[in-house]
Amino acid sequence: MSVTSVSSQITTDLDGLIAAEEDQFRRRQPGSARIGRRATGSLAGGATSSWQIAAPQPVWLSHGAGSKVFDLDGNEYVDLHGGYGVTLVGHAHPAIVAAVTARAGLGTHFAQPTQDSLVVAEELARRFGLPLWRFGNSGTESTMDAVHLMRAATGRDLIIKVEGCYHGHHDSVQVSVLPEADEIGPADHPVGVAASTGIPRAIRDLVVVVGFNDASAVARALAEHPGQIAGMIVEPVMMNAGIIPPEPGYLEAVRDLLHAEGALLAFDEVKTGLTVGPGGATRAFGVTPDIICLAKALGGGVPVAAIGGSEAVMGLIADGTYDQVGTFNGNPLAMAAARATLLDVLTDDAYRHLEHLRSRMADRVTAALAAQDLRWPVVTCGAKGCITFRDRPVRSFRDFLGIDGRLGHLHWLVQHNGGVFLPPWGKVEQWLLSVQHQDDDVDRFVANVAHFAQMVKG
Repeated sequence: MSVTSVSSQITTDLDGLIAAEEDQFRRRQPGSARIGRRATGSLAGGATSSWQIAAPQPVWLSHGAGSKVFDLDGNEYVDLHGGYGVTLVGHAHPAIVAAVTARAGLGTHFAQPTQDSLVVAEELARRFGLPLWRFGNSGTESTMDAVHLMRAATGRDLIIKVEGCYHGHHDSVQVSVLPEADEIGPADHPVGVAASTGIPRAIRDLVVVVGFNDASAVARALAEHPGQIAGMIVEPVMMNAGIIPPEPGYLEAVRDLLHAEGALLAFDEVKTGLTVGPGGATRAFGVTPDIICLAKALGGGVPVAAIGGSEAVMGLIADGTYDQVGTFNGNPLAMAAARATLLDVLTDDAYRHLEHLRSRMADRVTAALAAQDLRWPVVTCGAKGCITFRDRPVRSFRDFLGIDGRLGHLHWLVQHNGGVFLPPWGKVEQWLLSVQHQDDDVDRFVANVAHFAQMVKG
């Protein structure tokens, strides 16, 4: 984990710069525009997920290889999007291709366990320090099971959730994900805001919202709802608002407060889990929760999720108190890909390479910003990183709300037009390095940052 502070007043016409970059964006991708128009006739919104619909238009991709992806118009990009954190192994990694190809020839689905599922569970237990595991297919499923298990274990209904954290799109956690400043209420008693339509008031009433890095808020929530809190779900490093690291002692304090009141702690490591390090944030910060949720990078690009927990919690699955089920849980293709990811790709040498890339990225982006007197913190956490776009670190979601979103969008456009593929939504997301990236990939990103910094300083 590193936070490097590198500010100035931005007086440039950001809207004008954005309009020019969006025009260049469209001109580079007539093929995406054509198929996008066709897609509106059969795909709702013209894409396969609402997160793929970003101004000025969705980008339709053709293929990926190593550290690169290619769009339908033949443009090559250094891929730092990483499928929202999935492709830590890069694209078409030979070990993943071989594992999936071999498994496909033996049958792709049985709804029964295969030996790879046991190997993956044993390796996750070794890496994350929790003994028992089950599998699913997405981060949404793993966090849903975590909430169910906390309620099943305690017989209580309420959960604590951090303002600004995204934990998937099941009802229980679709509260205060990216609320607007005029909706959130006072900092000491945040208002639970539905993340979208379709979330009943009764569901929102089961969620107590607190701020990140505020253990006193957790203590207050427990005191105001005595004997009613089943547990708390939290990203140990917030990654739905750039990157917000936990302050020293915060995770330990939250765990101890919850346990003192008979409540449980669940870490949502869907984003942080293998990308932060071989044992995720759990190992990096030395705090073991009752439940860990994994997905994204675990499958090397194949959909898979996992939930791990203590004997006491996961014993509720073993004895039938809680049914953790799913037709595709432990799917043979997913388990083969996960086994190869863990044992063949994400080795100690791979993490040393990622650390080299992380350091190079952090140092050179910081220098490019500093050259324009932009003292914006560059925050990195393992293979992930972001530019904060304000002159001081972000400690909570409310700090994050103060960042001008136009800066993040302009940066995304400049990177895209300069041959680097990043997640849309600018200031919200992070870059992801992969084991197949090299120094020249980092340097292309840094050159674009330098161009962006010159633009915003006029």
